[in-house]
Amino acid sequence: MKNRTTFSRLMLGNVIIIMLCLVLMFTITYFSVRDEQIKSRMETLKIHAYDIARLTKSVSVWPESVSLTSSSRQFLHDKLYMLYEEYDAYCLVVNRSGRVVSFFLSILEEHSELKANFDADNIINTLQNVLKGDEITVQNNTKDGPMFTLAIPMLSGNSIIGAVYIQTAAQNVKQAYANISIIIAISGLVIFALAALISLYFHKQLTAPLADMAKAASDLSLGNFATRVYGRGTKEMIELSNAFNIMSQKLEENETVRRDFIANVSHELSSPLTSIRGFIQGILDGTIEDDKAAQYLQIALDETDRLSKLVSSLLKLSRMQSDEQLNISSFDIHEMIRLVVITNMNKLENKKQEIILNFDETPLYIQADKDKIEQVLINLVDNAIKYTPENGHISILTKNTNDNRITVTVKDNGIGILDEDIPYVFDRFYMAEKAHTSGKGTGLGLAICKTIIEKHGEKIWLESSDNGTAFSFTIKKRRNNNADRCTC
Repeated sequence: MKNRTTFSRLMLGNVIIIMLCLVLMFTITYFSVRDEQIKSRMETLKIHAYDIARLTKSVSVWPESVSLTSSSRQFLHDKLYMLYEEYDAYCLVVNRSGRVVSFFLSILEEHSELKANFDADNIINTLQNVLKGDEITVQNNTKDGPMFTLAIPMLSGNSIIGAVYIQTAAQNVKQAYANISIIIAISGLVIFALAALISLYFHKQLTAPLADMAKAASDLSLGNFATRVYGRGTKEMIELSNAFNIMSQKLEENETVRRDFIANVSHELSSPLTSIRGFIQGILDGTIEDDKAAQYLQIALDETDRLSKLVSSLLKLSRMQSDEQLNISSFDIHEMIRLVVITNMNKLENKKQEIILNFDETPLYIQADKDKIEQVLINLVDNAIKYTPENGHISILTKNTNDNRITVTVKDNGIGILDEDIPYVFDRFYMAEKAHTSGKGTGLGLAICKTIIEKHGEKIWLESSDNGTAFSFTIKKRRNNNADRCTC
């Protein structure tokens, strides 16, 4: 079975709701109008019944032994004829003894439903109750449908001298509200059509952005990361479109980084491999003389060392970008800086570089992954040594901040970095042209530093000028700076 679209589901649901509401509204309105019309009709008939009673009394004193005169009958005849013309009702006027003194027999001949349901016993029982002083309004259900009966006592002073009995078929009353029901039904259909059109419009407005997003997602799955969605519709739809576009942009950026990464790795691997292959091929085919073979073999060995460092750096970066957990401990950052400097003393002495340590306090304990922070310091110091000229100087500073952190800065007076290169120095394989010298590095050191520091939830940044470069990063300080070690 084919899945319905969101639009069709919403429309179907709305159409059902609208229809139910209209049916409910029609039903309530119909019965309200019907009851009101029946009530109104019966009240009108009651008024006519009392008019007939007053007319009868005004024509004569009407004791039980006296019959109505011919002129009195004419008055009643006219009134009863009007009742017949307007309401299709027949009326009986009886005196106290129960003798009928006025009626409209022709109605029974013309209306079979009245004649078929002319129940003398029921009429007699009703009149007997009325002559006792009761006022009766009743609906009787017969085989031909409901009948409405109205009977009132006719008073002379405090005495009951007779009764007025009126009966009409229910269908005659129904005619009073049948036209109104038709109008209500037509109005309901018009309302339904308008509601359906309005619902169609708004649902189109609601689902169109979803359709656009579905198409964009499909394009995205095919690798078209430049796909964007135009934000329209409700506030939530616009926010969803913006989130989708941000995701697309991030995926596009990640794809660019991935392609650049593959290209850079391929280049970084192919260059030393080509050199090594060329040197070995030259030695084997005699192109390189025997007395120079050792020199070129040493170059090939240096290239293999560079390849080893590159692969090692890639593995480190991959591990740190995965879900590898940090081994948090407490240690003295100053002691670690001294050990890193001692490790690099040969390089410093070979380039006759001076290193200056400027510590805020001693000792200074921090909470971090010791091995990872040591790697950051090694990379930053090694980077400073590489790009600082001979007889230059390197400074390492630590400083307390007010938010329970310390700042570590590695500063040199080297060649510096151009302003346009600063945003990219932490990218993988990026080496600024001004600082780029063949064989000086893999282009992964600063990327590794950034990954480590950010995994600690801290920041690393660069400040560069014509007088050199300074890399700084923050790290959490241990609250109690007197204890030797703690594991977190």
